[in-house]
Amino acid sequence: MFRVMNVVAPLKADVAVVPCGAASPVDFVVVDVETACSRVSSICQIGIVGFRDGSEVFAFETLVDPCDEFSPFNTRIHGISCDHVLGQPTFGHIHATVDGHLSGRTTVAHSFFDKGALAAACRVHRREMIETTWLDSVRVAKRAWPELASHRLNVLTRFLGVRHKHHDALSDARAAGMVIVKAIDHTGIDLAGWLKPTNPRGGAAPKAAAAGPLKGHRVAILGAPRDAQLGHWLAELGARVVASVGTTSTMLVISRDQPFGRFAHASAPYRRAEELRQGGSAIEIVTEDDLRTQFSLDAPVTRDMLAR
Repeated sequence: MFRVMNVVAPLKADVAVVPCGAASPVDFVVVDVETACSRVSSICQIGIVGFRDGSEVFAFETLVDPCDEFSPFNTRIHGISCDHVLGQPTFGHIHATVDGHLSGRTTVAHSFFDKGALAAACRVHRREMIETTWLDSVRVAKRAWPELASHRLNVLTRFLGVRHKHHDALSDARAAGMVIVKAIDHTGIDLAGWLKPTNPRGGAAPKAAAAGPLKGHRVAILGAPRDAQLGHWLAELGARVVASVGTTSTMLVISRDQPFGRFAHASAPYRRAEELRQGGSAIEIVTEDDLRTQFSLDAPVTRDMLAR
C-alpha cells in the first residue's frame, strides 16, 4: 500500500482520544515503534508502557496507518502489512495520545531509533515535537552487563529471563522497561544516576599549582567535571587536570560522584586506563577517597596506594 499525504491541505482534526495512563504517576515510560519501510517516519505500530517502583502500571498499543508504502523487508521482520492497518489511525490522529504519555517524563527507548522515528513522524504529520527526557536502554545495558557480547533486546531478554516477542512494539517496550528495572537492581544505580552523563568534561581545567605532591602528573577524572571541586583540589596539589585518559596521562582518579557504582571498571575511561597499563604505561588508577585519605595523613602518595 502506498499513500501520498497531501502536505498542503489541512489534516483532519485529531480523533477524540483519552490518553490511557497519562495521569498515572510513573518513574519512567518506555516507547517502541515499528516502521513500514526505510523511511523512519513510517510508523505502523507503537507501544508505550509506564513503570513505577519496578512494575508496569499502564500500557498503550495501536497499529498505525503510516501513510506510506510497506517494504517486504520490514513486513518480514514484524509481520505487519498494509492489510493490517486499513482503517487504523494515522500518527497525526494519535499524536495527542502519544504526547500525553511521553511529555514531561523520562522516556526509555532501546537505541534512539524510536526517538528519531517519532521526531520524523511529527514533522511529516505537522505536529508539535514531543518534549521528553530520553534514556537509551542499550547504553544502560552496556554499563550494567559489559561482559555480554551483544546488547540487542532479544539477547538481553534471554539473559535476564524476560518473556519477549521480538519486533512487537508493546512487547519490545515492556522488555526495554525490564532492562532498566533489572539494571537498577543489579547495579544499585537509580534512575537519576542513569540519566547523569557518565564522564562530564565541564569547563576549562583549573590551573595547576606551581608546586605540590602531584606536580608533573597529568590526571583524568572519572565521573566529575574537571572544573568541579575535585579538579580544583587536584590542581592545588600540582596536577594538570586533563579532559580524558590518553597516552600521556599518569593517573585516573575515580570521583565519589561517578555514576557507575561498583561497575566503574566498565566505564570507557577505566577500560582505556587498563589498556594503557597492560601496554606498559605508568598510568595509575585511584579512588578520590583513597587519595584524600592519603593526603589527610600528610603521607606521600606511593605507587602501591595509587594502584589499588
